[in-house]
Amino acid sequence: MSPLLRLSRLCIAVCLCAAALSGCSGKNETPLFVESNRKAGEAEAPVKEVPTDILSTQKAFSNVSKKVTPSVVNISTVSRKKVIQPFFEANPFFEDFFGAPQTRRDKSLGSGFLISTDGYIVTNDHVVRDAESIQVKLSNDKVYDATVVGGDHKTDIAVIKIKATGLPTAVLGDSDKLEVGQWAIAIGNPFGLDRTMTVGVISATGRSNMGIETYENFIQTDASINPGNSGGPLLNVYGEVVGINTAIVASGQGIGFAIPVNMAKPIFSQLIKKGSVSRGYMGVTIQPVTEELAQSFGLKQAKGALVNDVIKGGPADKAGIRQGDVIIGLNGVEVKDPSHLQRVVAEAGVGTIAKISVFRDGKSLDLKMTLASADNAPKQRQRAERGERQQDGEADQLGLIVEEAEQGGVVVVDAVRGGVAAEAGIKRGDIIVSINRTRINTAAEYARVIERAGRQGKLTLLVRRGDASIYFALRVK
Repeated sequence: MSPLLRLSRLCIAVCLCAAALSGCSGKNETPLFVESNRKAGEAEAPVKEVPTDILSTQKAFSNVSKKVTPSVVNISTVSRKKVIQPFFEANPFFEDFFGAPQTRRDKSLGSGFLISTDGYIVTNDHVVRDAESIQVKLSNDKVYDATVVGGDHKTDIAVIKIKATGLPTAVLGDSDKLEVGQWAIAIGNPFGLDRTMTVGVISATGRSNMGIETYENFIQTDASINPGNSGGPLLNVYGEVVGINTAIVASGQGIGFAIPVNMAKPIFSQLIKKGSVSRGYMGVTIQPVTEELAQSFGLKQAKGALVNDVIKGGPADKAGIRQGDVIIGLNGVEVKDPSHLQRVVAEAGVGTIAKISVFRDGKSLDLKMTLASADNAPKQRQRAERGERQQDGEADQLGLIVEEAEQGGVVVVDAVRGGVAAEAGIKRGDIIVSINRTRINTAAEYARVIERAGRQGKLTLLVRRGDASIYFALRVK
């Protein structure tokens, strides 16, 4: 057989096999899946008509993500922290035997947002505090080294800077116009999952006395906020920044707190201009007005701040404010309680001539006061008693061994397994900053508050863990 004939027969055989295979995969084959005709398939979508308002809302969220995400950054930091040696370090000869205290390098994650085309970024102070190095990752995956411009631990606001130009910036909105029930959108870096967007509503505004920061006026939201979201923006449906995400409640899903942007703007403006924050100062000590006090002073409502002492020579003293006055207004703003007064005075600014409304002897009285700088306020006397380290590793009634933290509060040296605190989720290295909304500055204060609050059987602890603020609810038997 000639080679040409042999090749011809081979071609015919191949064609017959191809035809057979083609017939096997013909009309009778069952499709593996059903595809929608919205994607060139044959099947109709299960829901043919979606309400236009739902489609509009969905489109609005997508638009916010597309427009705002480029201005949101991921922040990673490296800091060096002291390794705690609870049972030996108290010995005065510790360093003679073991050398200088050891340190460890800690890494943490957070978020922030660009406010200028040349690289100024707003975030939380606790995200970058004590950081040895800071890296910022943009939405285009470019990474820059950053430096701290300034931080304010009293409001937990900081500004950092990267060397770049032509950057996309966030647009700041008006947090004073927020209403409960409005949409709230959070974009950030939770658990290292960059460019994550979550949606909820504004749950409440004006939350204070939370024990989180010195000056508080939080927005509460149920938009999911997790560790790593700290410092990222809380947005409205227009894509405007209305808050800075700051803290979460560990025991309650859907409870997060953000700093209102209107409160933050004068803070980060001062940080950019001079690296620090100056606040107004009155020169009084104040306390809440209870129902009983309101009745005794002739007030119709238990509002305002009762002056229990006036510092001699201070702005209040010069303005004529007296002990026993109830401050009910400042520059036309009704004063709700002492923390509210503290905040509005701080925000009023140094050198401002403020109109102070007080209630005295059954009638209202308006006074004028020139606010001084809180930096020049007389320092409180140092407490004679200092927190003593717990001896022999003995745990307290919560099952904790603590010592004073450098930045205030107490650090958990050890959490006894099976103890109340450990069962609730508190871990070694956590920093307890408040108990039942009472700020903790020293180990002595911690011991007193624990003893007093423990009698009630219930405790709410605010804990700083890495770059997250978390509430824990404990029940003491």
